[in-house]
Amino acid sequence: MAAGDLIYAFRVMRLPLLDAGGATVGRVQDLVVVPGRPGSAPRVVGFVAESQRRKIFVNANRVAELASNGAQLRSWDVDLHPFKPKPGEVLVGRDLLHRRLGDETVSDVGLRGVDHASGRYWEIAKVRLVKRNLLRRKPSYRLVDADEVPGLFAPASEVAAEAARLRDLHPAEVANIVRALPLARRRQIAAAMDDERLADVLEELSEAEQIHLIGGLDLDRLLDVLDEMEYDDLVDLLGEMPGEQRSRILEAMDADDADVVRRLLSYEAATAGGMMTPELIILGPTATVAEALAQIRDPDWVVSIAAQVFVCQPPFKAPTGRFLGTAHFQRLLRESPSTELRNCVSNDPVVQPDATDRAVAEQLARYDMLAIAVCDATGQLLGAVTVDDVLDRQLGSGWRQRHRNLPATTSSTRRA
Repeated sequence: MAAGDLIYAFRVMRLPLLDAGGATVGRVQDLVVVPGRPGSAPRVVGFVAESQRRKIFVNANRVAELASNGAQLRSWDVDLHPFKPKPGEVLVGRDLLHRRLGDETVSDVGLRGVDHASGRYWEIAKVRLVKRNLLRRKPSYRLVDADEVPGLFAPASEVAAEAARLRDLHPAEVANIVRALPLARRRQIAAAMDDERLADVLEELSEAEQIHLIGGLDLDRLLDVLDEMEYDDLVDLLGEMPGEQRSRILEAMDADDADVVRRLLSYEAATAGGMMTPELIILGPTATVAEALAQIRDPDWVVSIAAQVFVCQPPFKAPTGRFLGTAHFQRLLRESPSTELRNCVSNDPVVQPDATDRAVAEQLARYDMLAIAVCDATGQLLGAVTVDDVLDRQLGSGWRQRHRNLPATTSSTRRA
């Protein structure tokens, strides 16, 4: 590999972060690298950038190109969740540059772009070392292959390194990998994952597998992970736990969250109430199309929830005031930004919480909806059932294990 084919980290850490249209949304400050498996080069899994005065993590999969004018994203969305270093990860600027190796110092690392079926990624190909000699004015430089300095990228532990390497895989793929490991190893990997990542993986496992996996977590860590799960998945998990363990968790949870969970647990599992989530985009009738689109644009919403806005009288948290109807995303795109939602609602069917899972599936199919509102007898919105949850129910328990090579849909909605 010729030196001219490399992109040097020191240069990347000065680049602006650009959205898909080329507008500057931040600036790259560091590169996040994980050690490669035996025989593989260390890989860049993401970038630390500053945007809106926050340090954020940008997954390498979201970067389409590294060029002289900037690091360009594949989309216009920027996830503003703060960056938190994780075990097993190495930050090039913080951990590598200026690090001494014998009588030499690391001055830079060279990245090589690799084209893959899923896109382009970057790996560490070269390390530039500098040696300063008191008898010479000019320091001497040499460029070595990354595998010539393996200690530079050595992980704190192999478990931490493996958890870091799994960071850029789809949660369904991670679930398949974790499922194949011995229980002790599974729990080690789970302990090394961050809370949100572990929650995503849990949502791709059956309830029985979830219970085995979280068995190694202490209560405080378990509460942090459960707080990242969607309510419907959380309720399914708690419903499978022994009563004493479930009570202990509910007593330790935030009081408002615990009230919501207890209410959801009161419904039969195979009903609309047992499948619904109360986490929805809910706005009032005088809210504008612009406000609705701003909510939909939030990347944390799963697709089936972000496909519509539920319009209600206050309060705007389930159980809401009287449900007025649904404003669908496509309709919102055709309206003026200043139009009030009262003029955009569709009179879609609703179901009551005791409706069977079969009845919910038939309504979703009949009206080609991605989510259906669940209302009580007085017309208050209690939540919604999404098509992915209905599919989970209709496919029956164990379908994920039967189709391990097929990635499953994952949700990423999070409680505030």
